[in-house]
Amino acid sequence: MTKVMEWLKAKAPGFDELSEAEQNAIADFSLLWSLFENRILNTEGNAAKICAAVESWHNANTLDTAAFAPELAYFRNRYFANGTVTGEFAGLKLRNPDREPLVRAVIDGSDNDPRNLMAAILIIVFRFRNNLFHGDKWRYKLKGQLGNFTTANDVLTKVLDRHGGLAEG
Repeated sequence: MTKVMEWLKAKAPGFDELSEAEQNAIADFSLLWSLFENRILNTEGNAAKICAAVESWHNANTLDTAAFAPELAYFRNRYFANGTVTGEFAGLKLRNPDREPLVRAVIDGSDNDPRNLMAAILIIVFRFRNNLFHGDKWRYKLKGQLGNFTTANDVLTKVLDRHGGLAEG
């Protein structure tokens, strides 16, 4: 265990109650998001940049939304039930520039345009980033986040594998 992890367990409220898998998923997310923002968003993380990246993949015929079906299913299950969005959807804290109508339409299944599916998935991951890095997730001591961050990490690694140009260095 790293010195920082030991410190967090001793000092940060609730951190010692998280499983090792939860701690690792959150730490992994921080590193993956940083790489994603550098390689995909040119260091400018926002919904507009996400949509522009998705549009460029679509135009290059490299947009493969089928590969993200498990992650989309996870988000739809988490954020839509019984014909309406769930309370967890409000917890994303989507702001006006985050294209809430697009995300909502993808989550409720009324929009299945491949570009919008991919954009919505990445905007949700972006909101995880904002809610973690701006401290909102500490309000409930990071509890219940394993599925969110595991899914987000899967999204980020898939995108980076396909579009991150990692082989070029």
